[in-house]
Amino acid sequence: MQTGGTGGASGDRVFSGLAYGAGGLILVVLAFVAIFLVTESLPALWPTVFSDQDSISSADTFLQYVLPLMGGTIIASIIALIIATPVAVGIALYISHYAPRRIATPVGYVIDLLAAIPSVVYGAWGMVTLAPALVPIYGWLHEHLGFLPFFAGDPSTTGRTLATSGVVLAVMILPIITSLCREIFVQTPKLHEEAALALGATQWEMVRATVFPFARAGIVSSVMLGLGRALGETMAVTLVLSPGVFSLSLITSGRNATIPSEIALNFPEAFGMRQSELIAAGLMLFIITLAVNMIARWIVSRHKEFSGAN
Repeated sequence: MQTGGTGGASGDRVFSGLAYGAGGLILVVLAFVAIFLVTESLPALWPTVFSDQDSISSADTFLQYVLPLMGGTIIASIIALIIATPVAVGIALYISHYAPRRIATPVGYVIDLLAAIPSVVYGAWGMVTLAPALVPIYGWLHEHLGFLPFFAGDPSTTGRTLATSGVVLAVMILPIITSLCREIFVQTPKLHEEAALALGATQWEMVRATVFPFARAGIVSSVMLGLGRALGETMAVTLVLSPGVFSLSLITSGRNATIPSEIALNFPEAFGMRQSELIAAGLMLFIITLAVNMIARWIVSRHKEFSGAN
């Protein structure tokens, strides 16, 4: 008995050390990534100090170069969230509380399989099939909502626009948000649900009174995880967007106006100042992603007492 207790204590110490080491390793890797990005970006951020050139090669200033890329990245990701979030929450709610098991199980499997499809396949589908199908919709939006800057300009005849990229990204992040929301919805305390139904609430009223408050922070976490996937997606956006001049309009053929696609297209042949520009753009994406995750953690921490996210 005593030997077993000693062995158990040793095992706990070993496991604790491995856990602390793994957590510390993550921080070390993150620190090295940040140091690499900052040091390699200095020639582009301050060319007069850290380079023998007076300015970057792609624009007069680094901000003029990177702001359109940041705007395109954020706009495409927001479009993806606007489309994917209500659909994903609805599917997760249907699977967890409305569908019978013989239907919920295969639907859940299909949703999970969407996450296994490579991004290049999504990009090819968006370029070949989805983009031409959206051309009439873009024409209708321009005709009826052309007074808005997002639908101004000549509609694309190919459909390879920022809006199409957002739709493709929405399909890509749909399984992530759906799977996480489903797991959180099923963790709602059964006593809360039964109490609401016993008080005369309908199924929908029960969901509003018990499931959504319990899962609020978890939904935010899943949405932010999907946003992280959308912000960093490369191949799908690169295949869908067509070259051109960046525009705020969502229905015109615009520039490859996201940071990941810009890096993917130009980094293999870049050197010198051009390479520093692309790494500096990656640093901006790193900062955006870090800020998004910090905001998500802050939102989750406010509701963690009554939540399935902790």
